[in-house]
Amino acid sequence: MNSAGLIERPVTWVALAGFMGTGKSRVGWELARALALHYVDTDKLIAKVAGKSIPQMFDEEGEDYFRACEREVVERVSRLDHAVISLGGGTFNHEQNRQALLERGPVVVLWASPETVYQRTKHSDRPLLQVPDPLSKIRLLMNERQPHYQKGTIHVHSDGRPSEEVVEEVIEQLWQWQAQQAAASAPDGYENLRHGTD
Repeated sequence: MNSAGLIERPVTWVALAGFMGTGKSRVGWELARALALHYVDTDKLIAKVAGKSIPQMFDEEGEDYFRACEREVVERVSRLDHAVISLGGGTFNHEQNRQALLERGPVVVLWASPETVYQRTKHSDRPLLQVPDPLSKIRLLMNERQPHYQKGTIHVHSDGRPSEEVVEEVIEQLWQWQAQQAAASAPDGYENLRHGTD
């Protein structure tokens, strides 16, 4: 707490991207609590907007319809403030979404191995994993999406780590990012004044 009674936080808006099963929902919720921000899960928001579950949307309307709803939701959450946004696994692959999110604020990408992802998702009803060999499908999709995920602002690994530890690292990296942003936008000579040199 600072003297004004306000919570000191590095950002008032941040999005979490990454493959399914990397911990975005759990880490996002805990991060929002740690920073006293609202938590928004875009997949839940999409289901609410569409009035049906995501597996239902894939079955009845197809992936293109789902992605159109996703774009609309990304536009909405990019206008929010005081929020931690947890994105669906494929959201950040689409250039329009990626651009809107990166222009709004930092995007933290969570990473995990294909084996970890499989262990965390094997009992779920995720449409993309309803195949005979889900681990191979996970490896294939992760390889396809890796170049897009690499464009995130901050990268954190969640393999074999408790969520609290991941959240701590995310906050630490957000403070570093915020300091870099402040230094980049400071007028010439500001750094010298700050360090007491002339």
